[in-house]
Amino acid sequence: MPKQVDHQERRETIARALWRVVERRGAVHLTMREVAQEAGLSHGAVQHYFASREAMLAFAMDFAAEQTARRVGRGVQELGDRPHPRDVLRLMLTETLPLHADARATSRMSAAYVLEALHDKNVHARARDGMLQGRALVEQLVRRAIADGYIGPERDPAAETDLLLALTGFTPLIELDVIRPQDALAAIDQYLDRLFVKA
Repeated sequence: MPKQVDHQERRETIARALWRVVERRGAVHLTMREVAQEAGLSHGAVQHYFASREAMLAFAMDFAAEQTARRVGRGVQELGDRPHPRDVLRLMLTETLPLHADARATSRMSAAYVLEALHDKNVHARARDGMLQGRALVEQLVRRAIADGYIGPERDPAAETDLLLALTGFTPLIELDVIRPQDALAAIDQYLDRLFVKA
C-alpha cells in the first residue's frame, strides 16, 4: 500500500527548509531548487506544492507568523488565567526578537520577506496586511490596558502602540552584535515600567 503523504506537513517541511536557507545565505539568491535540496526533496516535488518561488516564500512567511503566534499563545497560557497586560506585551515584543533558535529563524524570514516586499507589489500588499493586523492587536491591548487603569488615561494609544512596535527594531542591533540580547530586554523592561502605572 502506498504511503499516505500529509500535504500540510510536507509544505511545512519545505517552509522550514526555506527558513534554514534564508538563515544561512539570505533570500537574495533563494531558489526553489536550493530549498528542495535542503528539504531532501526533488525540485519537482517542491513545484507540486508551490507554483512559484513567490508562493513558496509567502507560505513560509505565513508559517513563520503562525509559529510566532503559537509561541506567544503558549507563553500567555503559562502566565495564568488573568495575565497582566504588561506581561503579555513583553511576551509579544520579545518573541519577535532573535533570542532563541525558533525566533531567530522566523525573525530572519521576516527580514527577508520585507526586503522582497520592497520590490514586489503583491508581496508588499501581503506583508503590509500582516503588519497591520499585528499592529491592530497591539493597539487593542494598549487601549484595554488604558481602559482598565493599567496605563494612564493621558496616554495616546496609537502613539504608544507605535513606540512599542519600534522596540522590535532591536533585531538588527542584536543580529549585528551592536547590543547584547540582555541590553535589548533591559530597554524593553524600562520602557514598559514607564508606560504602566505602578500598582
